[in-house]
Amino acid sequence: MQNGDQWNPGKLMAVSGAYWQGCALQAAVKLDIFTCLSEAPLEAEQVALKVGGDPDAVARLLEALAAMGLVQKTERRFANRRAAAKWLSKASPDYLGYMILHHYQLLRSWCLLDKAVSEGAPQGASLDFDDPAWRENFLMGMFNTGIQNAPHVAAKLDLSGRKRLLDLGGGPGTYAIFFCLQNPELVADVFDLPTTEPFARRIISKFGLEARVGFVAGDFTRRDLPAGYDAVWISHILHSLGKPECIRLLQKVQAALLPGGLVAVHDFILSDHAPGPLFPALFSLNMLLRTGQGRSYRQSELYRMLEEAGFRDAERLDFRGTNDSGIMVARK
Repeated sequence: MQNGDQWNPGKLMAVSGAYWQGCALQAAVKLDIFTCLSEAPLEAEQVALKVGGDPDAVARLLEALAAMGLVQKTERRFANRRAAAKWLSKASPDYLGYMILHHYQLLRSWCLLDKAVSEGAPQGASLDFDDPAWRENFLMGMFNTGIQNAPHVAAKLDLSGRKRLLDLGGGPGTYAIFFCLQNPELVADVFDLPTTEPFARRIISKFGLEARVGFVAGDFTRRDLPAGYDAVWISHILHSLGKPECIRLLQKVQAALLPGGLVAVHDFILSDHAPGPLFPALFSLNMLLRTGQGRSYRQSELYRMLEEAGFRDAERLDFRGTNDSGIMVARK
């Protein structure tokens, strides 16, 4: 949360122009510059030849990346610094570029935030799952961010004694994978759209869990969920829905659970008593731009939705994830 007493003209200008650095980073990832630099230092002309860019323009971008501390310039050659080599090159297993490209996809909508606020309506919704590139960046971006949280979540969430878990809207299956790694007796199903299945199968196979993590294709907004689970994980789903839709989905989850079953909701949660936290507050604007009805919810709102859907003993876990995400659990 920003402290209002710390603002000054310089800081205001820095925040207002922060998109310059973001756009430079996104352009470099989209052009695959960091991957080009993964094998050896190169001159700007060599990078331009590899990415098919204008030599002068590529040199300017490399100069900016060097000033940002992402690449190192030695005489006329540029090389990745450690962070860029680890997270921004496709040659690295820790590549985060898909989420950065997803941010690039959202940029046009954010440029229309004033219009969205004036009209109370989403902007740029044509950029959606029907576009294969959009879908890949979104789903693999979810893997990029999910894998930062999933090992810690799996250690924090007590699934002992649970046998079957449903990862609702689980995308590439990141959390289902780590829940199964943490709990040897657990099997899981990822429930998501049919177009998501190839990505999930690829990631599940990467971890060697094909026998324990399955995939169920479907649209949870249009059909009931498969039943017989004793745990359901809902990560970053409720923020895309309005309150009535959240309650209806939670009622479907309740019907899918066995008696005593556990539901765990992972999302960006706003404070009941103070502004923010900052990322959930900004993310709520992102949902305005993308969905209209979706938003970040306050902890008390999630309590009430869980209770209205028929759950009991709702509580918030002592967990703080990437970008101030939190977890609430309740029982059938």
